[in-house]
Amino acid sequence: MEERGLGGGGKGAWRGWRTRIFGGCSEPPFCWWGTPVPPGATPGQLPPHPKPFPPHRHQEKNLTVRCEQDLGPIVLIRLHKWRLFLEDAWFCKDVRVTAPDGTLYRFPCHQWLEGVTTVEVREGSGKKPADDELEILKEHRRQELKARQEAYQWKNFAEGWPRCLNVGSIFELDSNVQFSCVRATNFTGVLIFQGASHLLAGFLLRNSSWNSLDEMRSIFSRTKGREIVPEYVAKHWREDDFFGYQFLNGNNPIVIQRCTALPAKFPVTPEMVAGSLGGGTNLNKEMQEGRIFIVDYEVLEGIPAGTIHGRQQYVAAPLCLLHQGADGLLRPIAIQLSQTPGPTSPIFLPSDAEWDWLLAKTWVRNADFYSHQLLTHLLRTHLFGEVFAIATLRQLPACHPLFKLLMPHFHFTLHINTLARCVLINPGGVIDKATGVTYEGMLLIGQRGLAKVTYTSLCLPDDIRHRGMADLPNYHYRDDGMSLWEATESFVSGIVAFYYREDAAVRGDAELQAWVMDIFTNGFLGRTSSGTVSTWVSPGVAGGQGQVPDALCCPPPPPGIPSSLQTVAELTKFLTMVVFTCSAQHAAVNNGQYDLGAFPPNAPSSMRHPPPVEKGKTLLQHFLNTIPEVDTTANIVVALILLSSRLSDRLPGCPEPP
Repeated sequence: MEERGLGGGGKGAWRGWRTRIFGGCSEPPFCWWGTPVPPGATPGQLPPHPKPFPPHRHQEKNLTVRCEQDLGPIVLIRLHKWRLFLEDAWFCKDVRVTAPDGTLYRFPCHQWLEGVTTVEVREGSGKKPADDELEILKEHRRQELKARQEAYQWKNFAEGWPRCLNVGSIFELDSNVQFSCVRATNFTGVLIFQGASHLLAGFLLRNSSWNSLDEMRSIFSRTKGREIVPEYVAKHWREDDFFGYQFLNGNNPIVIQRCTALPAKFPVTPEMVAGSLGGGTNLNKEMQEGRIFIVDYEVLEGIPAGTIHGRQQYVAAPLCLLHQGADGLLRPIAIQLSQTPGPTSPIFLPSDAEWDWLLAKTWVRNADFYSHQLLTHLLRTHLFGEVFAIATLRQLPACHPLFKLLMPHFHFTLHINTLARCVLINPGGVIDKATGVTYEGMLLIGQRGLAKVTYTSLCLPDDIRHRGMADLPNYHYRDDGMSLWEATESFVSGIVAFYYREDAAVRGDAELQAWVMDIFTNGFLGRTSSGTVSTWVSPGVAGGQGQVPDALCCPPPPPGIPSSLQTVAELTKFLTMVVFTCSAQHAAVNNGQYDLGAFPPNAPSSMRHPPPVEKGKTLLQHFLNTIPEVDTTANIVVALILLSSRLSDRLPGCPEPP
C-alpha cells in the first residue's frame, strides 16, 4: 500500500502510520502491502521489509507503516495485489489510516480486487470537480472516468428503447456489478426449486385447458407460506369491488386517471350506466363532480399476437370506465374491448350476463398484464434504473457526492437486466413463449411506452396531480408513495444543500451536467417532446353527452425530461425521482406480482380466443378455453415467483456498502 499526502515536515524520526484494512465477503487472497510513499521519495528512503497481508473473510487487519517524512494530510492511497495461487478475488471494503497526530483518514474502496492489480483510492470525503485543487486529484478523476467509460459502454437493444449496457451475457459483467454469491445461488435455486415443484405436479406437461376454476387453486397451493394472498384473490376475483381496487393498489396503480370528458372513441351513454350509478345522478354529473375514472390501453392497439403450441393468441386494447360509489369504492361500469367503436365492438356492462361481463373484465386484466410487465415494471423501473446506473458509472467519479448518494440504489441492476435480456425478453424467452404477443409486438409496446413517458409521470406528486388522483379514498399507493417520496426528498435535499450552496454550483458542475445529458440522450433518446401528454384526459370543452374529440383538449405540456440542471431545486427533484424510481417505485410494482398474478384469471398472460364481438355467447367452458392453458400458466407463475422473491445478500459481518 502506498499513501500520498500533501507533504509537510522534513526528515526526522520514523513516523508510524496505523492502517486498518477491512476485508469483505470472499475467499482469502494474498496481498502485498507496501509502505508510505511521500511525494519525491526514493527507494532508499523506504523501509526494507514491506508486509504481506492475507486478509480473510470479514477480516480486519491492523498494520503500522513507518515513514521518515511527514506526509501531511493523506489524499490518496494505492493498493497493490498479487496472485500467488489460483483465483483469489477479494472484496476490499475500505482502508482506514490513523496519522501520528491521531487524525483518521477513511478510504472507501468497495471493490473486488482480482488477479494482479493496482487500485488507487481517494480519501472518502465527497468532492465536486471544483473542490479539487491538486493536479494529482484532478488527474485521478479524469483517469477514473476514462477507465469507466471504456468499461461501461452503451448499446442499442431495440429501436425506440432505452439504450443498455454493451455486454452479451452476465459473464461479461465487471465483478463489481455482478450478483453476490448469495444472490446468484438463491436466484438460480428459486428457479430450479419452483420449476421442479410444478414439473412434479404435472403442470408443465399439460398443454390443455384447466378443468375448472377450482383446479387453478392447485397451482399456488404448492407454494407453502405464499398462498394466502393468491387464495384471497381466488375468492374475490369476480367481484367488481376487487377489480376496481386493483387499479389503485395492485401491481399497476399508475394507469388510472380521472375522466372529466369521455373520448369520442368510447361512446358510453348515460342510459348505459344509469343503473350502475344509482338514483338521483347521471353520468355527466358524476364526471363533473370527479367520480368517474378511466383506464385506456391504447398502447396495445394493433400489437401483433403470437402463437403458443402452434395456436393463435389474441391481444386487445380495451378501455374501462369506473365509478367511485357513495361508499368510496371504485367499480367498473363500462368496458369496450377495442379502440374502434361499432357494432362488432360492444360496450360491456355490469348488467350483462355473468360470463359476458366476467370475460370482458378478464380481457382488461390481460391488457393490464402487458401494461404492467412491459411498461410499468420493465421500462419505467428496470430499464430506467439501468440508464441511471450506467450514466452514473460513466460520468461521476467515486469521490463525487452524487455517486456516493446514488450507487447503493443501483445494486445488481446491471446484472438482473442483463439476465432479463438473456431469458425473459429475448427471442424465445419467457415473454415470447408464454404470453400472447410476439417478440416484435413486445418491442413495439416498449417503443410506444417510451414515447409516452413524461417527466411529470416519473415524479409521483406531479403524476398524482396530473392524473387527478389526489383526493380519491383508499388509494394506498398514493398515500404510502407520497410519504416515501417526501422522505426521499428530505434526505436528498439535505445532501444537495450541503454540497451545492447556490444554483451556480449546480450549473458549474461539469460532471453533473454530463451525467444528466447522458441520461437524456441514452435513456430518453434525446426526445424533447417528453413533456407532451395524452390530450383527452384533461378537463376540456364538453359537448353532447360529455364527449370531446380526442384532439381538442390541449393543455400546455409539462416540462420534458431535462437535458441539464440549472438550480438546486431542479437537482433535488431529479435526484429524488432517480432514487424513488429505483427503490420505492420498483418495490410497489414488483413485489406483489406473484400474490396477485398466481391465480390465472386475475392476470392472464395470453388469450386463446379473440375478443367477443357480440353479447350472450360466453359460458364457463369458453372462458376456460380462452385463458392460458395449464403449462403456459405454470411457466408464468415460475417467473412471477422468481421476480417477486426477496433474496438476502447480507451475511453476518458483511453489511451492504453505504
